[in-house]
Amino acid sequence: MEHKNRVVAQLLRDLDLGSSVAETDSLLETARVETSAFNDLLNDRVDLVPGTKGSGKSSLFRIVVEFLPDHLLEKRKIVVAHGVQAPGDPVFHAFADQFKVLTEEEFVSFWCIYLVSLAHEQFIKSPKFGVLLSTASKEMQEFRIACEKAKIPEIRATKSLKDILAWALHVLATWRPKLRYKLPESLGAVELDLFGTPTEDQAAQKQPGNADSLPSYVNEIKEALERVLIKSNLSLWLMVDRLDEIFPRRSDVERSALRGLLRAMRFFSSSSIRVKIFLRDDMLDNIVHSDEGFTALTHVTARQADTLCWTEDQILTMIINRICANDQIAKYLKWDSSKAKVSAEYRSECFKKIFPEQVFKGTSQSSTLRWIYKRCADGRGVVTPRDVLQLLIRAKQRQEDLCAADLDGVTEAIIGSAAIQHGLQELSKLKRQTYLQAEFPHLWSSIAKFVGGKTDYSETAIKTLLGNDWQSVSEDLVALGVLSKKGHNFNVPFLYRDGLELTQGKA
Repeated sequence: MEHKNRVVAQLLRDLDLGSSVAETDSLLETARVETSAFNDLLNDRVDLVPGTKGSGKSSLFRIVVEFLPDHLLEKRKIVVAHGVQAPGDPVFHAFADQFKVLTEEEFVSFWCIYLVSLAHEQFIKSPKFGVLLSTASKEMQEFRIACEKAKIPEIRATKSLKDILAWALHVLATWRPKLRYKLPESLGAVELDLFGTPTEDQAAQKQPGNADSLPSYVNEIKEALERVLIKSNLSLWLMVDRLDEIFPRRSDVERSALRGLLRAMRFFSSSSIRVKIFLRDDMLDNIVHSDEGFTALTHVTARQADTLCWTEDQILTMIINRICANDQIAKYLKWDSSKAKVSAEYRSECFKKIFPEQVFKGTSQSSTLRWIYKRCADGRGVVTPRDVLQLLIRAKQRQEDLCAADLDGVTEAIIGSAAIQHGLQELSKLKRQTYLQAEFPHLWSSIAKFVGGKTDYSETAIKTLLGNDWQSVSEDLVALGVLSKKGHNFNVPFLYRDGLELTQGKA
């Protein structure tokens, strides 16, 4: 037994499960799970990828922009350019005051300029594509001329993201007259720039954000870029991620900015240019199902991936891929990677060599995998790889501590039941801090009313707890997965129970 304890302790020290945050995950490429969204994206069947926080949007984004550009260029003649990658990017926050005053229509123009700048910096000016672009010198000159007409200067030096944003906002300001006077309708309803240049007849403009209301030279730039791509036999993907971290959550500016981006996506995309956006599903619902409506919704959703969701077998595959990316663990399991790719039964057998059969013993108790899956589900039944991975990382750390202190450290499994339960508790506390409190401060005063309470509520109990606004608040909490609802009854999922210090039972 002492020998087994030493073996377990060494295996735990060697075990690296990666990171639950995509940007710092060392196993993202080697342990990836190829979901339907991955395959649809790689085969250019989708442009909009929605998913819950932690469902793998940023992982998918990072796989494409960091690990697959050479493959896509060589095999598919696709150039990948991207923006908004760093989490909580302070560069966007530096321009918060300028963003606050932009209308939705101006955001459409802003995003078009921003996309042009990504194409300019990461494609047209990149030495990497010099040979491929050598046959399109005439078309590239036409692109530069179109940019000049739009007052987008040719800057030889490589620009930072901050430069690009400042550049886009500066150009947008030159498009917008500083002072206007609207003539009476009897005189034609024309707005005049008091510096001397009349604008287009306002009656000819359509809904805010439509292509018709954009300056004509945006279309000229797009068409010039298309000619460059066609002549070079290339396609261009412009990819944007981390949109939940650059504008104040559920604010008017976020709504205008993201509605503007979806409209720009529709306008700027073509058979040669694809704008691919990775967006939280709750944010997508908020901006397209608002009171304002969204006239271009069918065009946007025509190339939308299914909302990222993970089955129990996909979660199992993710766990086993990460565990067996470690040489010592793979050797211990006598790992057969080719067999694992085709056999769910084999993956399950490997799982059982690491974890106990059940977290709680008993004929009515579920298997450990099912226990983890169900307890990581939010109120909508959504399970994310981030939450599962966070639970397992904490469980692994706990098991190491138990082994080191010789406190129930010797188990039949490498990671035992007590450690798994601890992992869930720590995950739940983390969800309270980093998700509920950090991302929804406007709802926290309502969520805080559940702290120290029960797990199950009737409609009457919810009314008493939440007060006069109980209906709208409960709808928000159900939409966010903090509550589940069946008929007239509400339930707090396992995922949030420890974090909210709840006890099992009815309120």
